[in-house]
Amino acid sequence: MNASNPTIAAISTPMGTGGIAVIRISGPEAIEIAGRVFRSPKSKKLSDLKGYTALYGHIFDKDRLVDEAVALVFRAPNSYTGEDVVELSVHGGVFVAKSALRAVLSAGASLAGPGEFTRRAFENGKLDLTQAEAVMQLISAAGEQELKASLSAREGKVSQKIDELTNKLLYYAAELAAYSDYPDEDIPELEAGSFTQGLLSVKEGLQRLLSTYDAGRILREGIDTAIVGRPNVGKSTLMNLLSGCQRSIVTPIPGTTRDVVEETVVLGSVKLRLADTAGLRESEDIVEKIGVERTRQRLESAELILAVFDASEALNRQDLELINECKRRPSVAIINKTDLPNKLGRHPFEEAGITVVEISAKTGSGLEELIKAVEQVTGIAKLDTSSAILGSERQRACADRALKHLIDAIDTINMGFTLDAVGVCIDSALAELYSLTGKRVTNEVVDEVFRRFCVGK
Repeated sequence: MNASNPTIAAISTPMGTGGIAVIRISGPEAIEIAGRVFRSPKSKKLSDLKGYTALYGHIFDKDRLVDEAVALVFRAPNSYTGEDVVELSVHGGVFVAKSALRAVLSAGASLAGPGEFTRRAFENGKLDLTQAEAVMQLISAAGEQELKASLSAREGKVSQKIDELTNKLLYYAAELAAYSDYPDEDIPELEAGSFTQGLLSVKEGLQRLLSTYDAGRILREGIDTAIVGRPNVGKSTLMNLLSGCQRSIVTPIPGTTRDVVEETVVLGSVKLRLADTAGLRESEDIVEKIGVERTRQRLESAELILAVFDASEALNRQDLELINECKRRPSVAIINKTDLPNKLGRHPFEEAGITVVEISAKTGSGLEELIKAVEQVTGIAKLDTSSAILGSERQRACADRALKHLIDAIDTINMGFTLDAVGVCIDSALAELYSLTGKRVTNEVVDEVFRRFCVGK
């Protein structure tokens, strides 16, 4: 066994009952180790197979039959990891899969750690760090837009954009180096204006890339959302409509909801971490007062407010206070109960600059308008999922630091400092961009990226 690069194995399908389970083996001895546990009816050997070739047979743990199996062989470098890989497909089931894995480990493989297959793909140049991070985003995608964004990142859209900006900076760094290091050569003097303009174009590119992060984060992780309003405006009915089930208790009695009821739903392209809160009003009931206080706390911490108002009643003091709160926060004003005579209208909300929709949470009317409004307010509507979107806080931090170094370089030029000082700033910006894609990155950073992966991927 190669101690520095052991052959690894793990179950790559979810643990549970299913049609098949897959045991993935990768490394220099993958085919040899798989051959120790796999036997074909006609005594064909895995070592004789070409890449992308499958063979039917059985898995044995020494002389004990484990299960029927299909062995699929991938030859290096044409595999996911860039190494020799064998995938053994057995019948789905926890015991069968674990028994097959135990046989492979007994035959000489080491148990893979979280994300170790993808880490080897990164280390073998099959993908860069942004593409590796996109793998887990792809696995956890909960909606079509999130899936498209993850696929774009996996296909290298972020890497391509970073490479484009990096190449521009390399050009300017080379110009600086040539002018500074060879003053006696016949090299044209750098023109500060055009040089600064070139750096400004890179700066703008980084700013555009950074502008994708917040909407992209909401697409991936969802957004903390509070459903708020005074009692009996239909908050719980709205919660049940969005959840697709009777998540909150609905009665005509004010104060029915006394605590925060939580649920995660996908509304259009946006994942909402919903909180149905107690109605905002003054109350002498001790339990209800606690619920109202929790509502105010959730209102303060929410990233998105769904403020619900009763279309059949005029605005009262609590409504006006809520409108003032919505003015300074990402929010959608929901005029509910449009199945009743409307005494409210959109004007008070439009005058306050708040996005407003009219719905009937009871009948579901107006839901499509609400979906569009939420996508607009969260920035998802403007997000081009086919383009480069920063996919993690690590990527955002690298891009942000690169931008700051670039701004320092531009300021250094404008203040008349030496070209050496400008070069230091550009080199620092380049280092951050290299770190973003993984071209220059510490083992600690790589460890942290793959620590969040599931075993088997």
